[in-house]
Amino acid sequence: MKKTVLGILGMLAFIFILSLPGCVTGEVKDPISGLPTFTSEAALVSAFTQAQARGNSGNYYAKDGAILAPAAAGAAEATNGVSYSGTNVQVAGVDEADIVKTDGKYIYVVSGSTIYLAQAYPGESAKIVGQISIAGFTPQELFIDDDRLVVFGSTYSTSGDQGYPTILPADAKSGISSIYPYRTGMVSVKLYNIKDRSNPKLLKSFDIEGSYLTSRKIGTDVYFVVNSYPSYIQTKPIAGDLIPGYREILGGTASSGDLKPVASYNQIGYIPPVQAASFLTIASMSMIDTNKEVGKTVVVGSGENVYASMDSLYVAQTSWPAYSEIGMTIADNAQGTVVTKFSLSGGKATYTATGKVKGHILNQFAMDEYNGYFRIATTISGYVNNRDTSTNNIYVLDASLKAAGALEDVAPGESIYAVRFMGKRAYMVTFLHVDPLFVIDLSQPAAPKILGKLKIPGYSDYLEPYDETHLIGIGKEVDPSIDANLVHTDNAVYYTAIQGVKLALFDVTDVANPIEVYKEVIGDRGSESLAATDHKAFLFDKESGLLVLPVTVAQLKPGQPKNMQGEYVFQGAYVYNLTLKGGFTIKGKVTHYDSNDAFQKSGQYFYGGTGEITRSLFIGNVLYTVSQSRLQLNDLTTMADLKVLPFGQK
Repeated sequence: MKKTVLGILGMLAFIFILSLPGCVTGEVKDPISGLPTFTSEAALVSAFTQAQARGNSGNYYAKDGAILAPAAAGAAEATNGVSYSGTNVQVAGVDEADIVKTDGKYIYVVSGSTIYLAQAYPGESAKIVGQISIAGFTPQELFIDDDRLVVFGSTYSTSGDQGYPTILPADAKSGISSIYPYRTGMVSVKLYNIKDRSNPKLLKSFDIEGSYLTSRKIGTDVYFVVNSYPSYIQTKPIAGDLIPGYREILGGTASSGDLKPVASYNQIGYIPPVQAASFLTIASMSMIDTNKEVGKTVVVGSGENVYASMDSLYVAQTSWPAYSEIGMTIADNAQGTVVTKFSLSGGKATYTATGKVKGHILNQFAMDEYNGYFRIATTISGYVNNRDTSTNNIYVLDASLKAAGALEDVAPGESIYAVRFMGKRAYMVTFLHVDPLFVIDLSQPAAPKILGKLKIPGYSDYLEPYDETHLIGIGKEVDPSIDANLVHTDNAVYYTAIQGVKLALFDVTDVANPIEVYKEVIGDRGSESLAATDHKAFLFDKESGLLVLPVTVAQLKPGQPKNMQGEYVFQGAYVYNLTLKGGFTIKGKVTHYDSNDAFQKSGQYFYGGTGEITRSLFIGNVLYTVSQSRLQLNDLTTMADLKVLPFGQK
C-alpha cells in the first residue's frame, strides 16, 4: 500500500498528455533506423511549442527574447590470481557505473567532489595514491578499464561564455531585455589515462545539456543516457534554442568552448503522433580510441528506467493518464509504459523499435530480454473508496516490441515490490499484508502462467539469485499481530506493522510450492538497508558464502511495543556467511563511526552522515567498506580492523 500511495501521488505529479495532435506534415524517415524525422526546423519548433501550449513541457530559455529564471559484479580474478568482487549488475557482461570500482589492486571511489585512487592490495600497503578534482565539476559514477577511467558527472554552462545571449526578462514598458549570465545544467563525461595512478591525465571531455540518467559498459564501449528539457517563454524560438547543445574536447584540464546542437533537425527522430516535451540522447564513447567521436542518437522523448543486454538497450518512460478540462480521463487513455529499443553494435546505438504496455514499472529489474523476447512486469495503480484496486501484469513482446503474450490481473489489490527474471522463469513479489512470491513460467512466450506462490509475513524489495533454484530476498518483516485488526483507511495502523530489515532465502526447486528456508531480521521498526533499493549496495559471493549489506539499525527499548519507532543505534555493514545448509550466520559488523555516541551526535541518524557505509567489496581476504569519509579495511576471517584511509588526505 505504501508504494501504491506513492505511485498515485506520482501519477498526479507527472500527468502526461497523450493526445497531442501530430505536428509534422509529411514524413521523412531515417534510412538506417526507419524512424520518422522532422522535415524542417519549423516542424520541430512547431511540435515543441504546441506541446508547451498544452502544458507538456519544462521551462523554455530563448536566445532572442526574454527568459524566466534559470532552473537550477560477481567475483573476478586479478592478474595476481587474487579474487575480488565487481559491481553487482543485472546482466552478466554488461557493467553498470557506480561510485566505487576495483581492478583487484586499486580501488577508485567517488566521494563528494573528488575521485580517490587507492592502492588497495595487499592490505598492509594500502594508501591513497592519487585524486581527481575539477572546479565546477561534480562526479557521480565511474567505469574503469585497465589504465582508463571514465567518470560521469554534472557541471554548468554560463551562457555568456558559450555564445548564448544573456538576457533578463523584458521591461514591462519598454519591452527591452537586460543582460545577465544564464546557467544551464549539463552532463559532463571525462576520460582519463590512469597508468600513473598518482597523476591521472585527462584525455577527453564531453558535455551535453541535460541530466544524466544511467550508463552501461560493454567491452571497452560505454553507453550513457541523457534527458534534456527545453525551457519555454512566450517568444518565438528557433530550432537551435530547443535542441540541446554539446561540446567534445580532446585533452585539456577543464571543459570550455562553444556548444553546438547535438543533432540537426533532420537527425532527430520521433514516434508518431509526436509528443514533443523533451529530448532523449543515447551517447556512446570508446574508452580506448580517444580520437573516435562520441556517438549521439537523439529522439524526442525521455527515460526513467533502463535495461541493457549485450546487444540492446531499452528505455522505459511512464505515460500517466491525461484528463479533460472537467477532470475526466480522456477516452482510450490509460496508465502505461512506453519502451524504446536501441540496438548496440560497434560502439553505436541505433533506434530499433517502440512498444507500449499497460501499467508502470518498479525499476530496471522489471525488464528483461531472453531468446529474442522482451519481458516486462507492470502495476496498474488504482485506489477507489479507500481501497487499493491495483493489478499486476507480465507482458512478453517480440523483437519488434509487438505483443506476443501476457499474464494479467495478478494479485488484485496489491503492488509489485520486487521482480527478478531468470531465463525461462520470473519471480515476482507483490504486497499488501503478506509477501506473495510468485513463480511464473515464461517458457512459452505466448502463454505465461503462474506455477506456484508462497505467502509469508513481510515482503522483499530486491531479489538476488543464489543459484538456479534458490533466491535471496531483502526487504521488511511484518508483524501479523499488529496488522490483524487493520482498518483499510487507517494507514498509520498499517505502517506500524512493518518491522525490521528482513533477509530471506527461498527454495523454488518445487515450483508449485516455493518455501522460505531461512530468514534473518535485523533491528526493529525504522531499520533500513540501502541494498533493498540500490542493488549496487548488495555484495554476495556464492563461492565464499560472503554476504554484506549496509544497514541503519533502529532498536526498541525493553518493554516498548512493536508498533513504536525504534531508536537509531547503529549504522554500518552487517557481514554474513550464507550457505544452503546453515542459512545466515553473522560474521561481524563494520562501522565507520568511532563510537555509537559519534553516530548519534551526527544529527542525521537515518542517513548516517558522512560515515554512512554505502558500498562494500573484497579483494582476497580483505573486506573494504566505503563511506563519504573513508575507505576501511577489515580482515574477513577475524573481522578485525586493519586500516583506515581517510578521504581528503593523500
